[in-house]
Amino acid sequence: MLIKDALKIAKKDLYTEWKTKATIGAMLIFSMLVVLVFSFAFDPMRANVQALIPGLIWVLVVFGGMLGLNRAFVAESKNDTIFALNIAPIDASSVYLGKCLANFILLLIVELIAIPFLFLLFDYKFDLSYLGHFILVLLIGTFGFISAGTLLAALSAQTKSAEMILPLLLFPIVSPLLIGVTQATKVFLNSPENLSSAISWIQLVGAYDVIIFAAGFLLYEYIQEV
Repeated sequence: MLIKDALKIAKKDLYTEWKTKATIGAMLIFSMLVVLVFSFAFDPMRANVQALIPGLIWVLVVFGGMLGLNRAFVAESKNDTIFALNIAPIDASSVYLGKCLANFILLLIVELIAIPFLFLLFDYKFDLSYLGHFILVLLIGTFGFISAGTLLAALSAQTKSAEMILPLLLFPIVSPLLIGVTQATKVFLNSPENLSSAISWIQLVGAYDVIIFAAGFLLYEYIQEV
């Protein structure tokens, strides 16, 4: 029942976004703009610039995802639909799970478009033999970011300055995650011979994901009662 309710909420959010395309449009435009600015600021042909790409990938993910997280609850608060969700005869955790799923899918779509665009502009030659490893890092990094961001977006949406509060709350929480996924991405893109180091970072990020998702799953109900 929990999963079924969560899927309904995710479907509702994705259908609303499909009709308006407001959130994903803003996320894509912002991500593309970041790529363009960095491509003009640095010479893509220099070897040391190639080393910046792992960091640039997660800059896209964080700032693009921030736009989506801000709108996930702020729009519903303005329309009072968050109140309807809170009094609906469903488990509060299913709301958190459904919101996480919708935000996760939207951010993956942005990554699917923006990251190849980044590789193209910086003329980066990606080793396809490590594509699976790279996708794994993207998935677990995005999941952890969304798990933390969805919970904190629900909290900040109850304030008058949600757009300002969310980054202040989120960045310190996701700092360990961003360090881990950036280091793992750096290994797979630039130093694949250090595979054991990347595996250690992935294990750290995986543990972070489990803890932060469990915290969000358990605490969401109490946050909505604040």
